[in-house]
Amino acid sequence: MDGGFTLARGLTAGGFGGTVTLAGAGAAEFVAAAEATPGALPAALAECGGVLLIPGMGGMAEAPELLLRLSRLFGPEVENYRETGMAPNMIHPEVPEIFVVSNIPPVCRTPPAMPDPPLTAEGKFPVQFPQRRGWHSDQSYRRPPPDVSLFLGVRTVPRGQGQTLFADATAAYEALSPEMKARIEGLDGLHISGGLGRRREAVLAGTPAPALKPSQLPQRQPLVREHPVTGKRALYMCEYGQMDWLEGPIFGMEPGPHGEGAKLLEALMAHCTQERFVYVHEWTPGDLVIWDNRCTLHAATWFDAEHEARVMWRTTVSGNPGALYAGEAKSWLVAAE
Repeated sequence: MDGGFTLARGLTAGGFGGTVTLAGAGAAEFVAAAEATPGALPAALAECGGVLLIPGMGGMAEAPELLLRLSRLFGPEVENYRETGMAPNMIHPEVPEIFVVSNIPPVCRTPPAMPDPPLTAEGKFPVQFPQRRGWHSDQSYRRPPPDVSLFLGVRTVPRGQGQTLFADATAAYEALSPEMKARIEGLDGLHISGGLGRRREAVLAGTPAPALKPSQLPQRQPLVREHPVTGKRALYMCEYGQMDWLEGPIFGMEPGPHGEGAKLLEALMAHCTQERFVYVHEWTPGDLVIWDNRCTLHAATWFDAEHEARVMWRTTVSGNPGALYAGEAKSWLVAAE
């Protein structure tokens, strides 16, 4: 790699992901070197299929502007959460481009539930949908959707808890049968924010869905996206929390939790999250993981929030969603609410 960085390919046996290091460098030195060769890390992210691990970035916890500076290398726009409606208690007080994910005050965010059962039939850690829940791509309910997320482990929980799972949606698409590829060609998923009464659970319960503001309307996204940098095709979808289960989840197919659209989405999700496509990241303080939302899915996991404190920082980078979105206004900033 340029800039003196070392790239070790393959966070999984299948070669998905990679680790980037710079000998002798702390967070400040690493960021300065990355800025001096601004194309190096984005190129490594593309080369590694959409997930990069950068260990040893704990210095960012004391200098949060370093995370913002690094984020700017991955696209022209880093989201300012004060301008996009994020709850104030979840925004970093000094750097509003940082979204704080934590179970301690003032954030007090509850971790995901443990899978039921907690292990697979073979006694393994479960990663595959539907036993593992929560698989998604960040802010898929927006058009254009974001490109890249950066996630810093400021305060992490013991190994075996609080992992983040990543699925290689490019490899998963490539492994589909020719018949399935033909079936999903040109189809769109219908995505919506999870708090608007259209989650699968709410629809199954018959809970009336509230009226939507223009900025909250469901958004169509292709089930298969062509990556604007690599040209490779990848599955693009979420499961129960970010799809519209009232009118979708697949546009133009029978809607609802028991419809043909649901059956197709669930089959694709189970395929994409097979163990062979998934990297399980066990967090160490100072780990920085960067992922490409255009070609990966991810999921958070349970941790013992009654006895453990966890603090994570995330930034979201946008600006290159692909030709499909060229010239579009931001759906979540619709005027005249």
